[in-house]
Amino acid sequence: MDMSYENVAEFAATYGLLYLMVLFAGVLLYAFWPRNKKKFEEAARRPLEED
Repeated sequence: MDMSYENVAEFAATYGLLYLMVLFAGVLLYAFWPRNKKKFEEAARRPLEED
């Protein structure tokens, strides 16, 4: 494989997009996982609590 700019740019565009899509799916899974609901609800109420 010739390491020209075009080849490197195509590789980065293709696999970079796939990497970001997998990362985004992982973040969504983490955010909507039922076990994390209580943790996020507590974090949402924290700024409203009195010191």
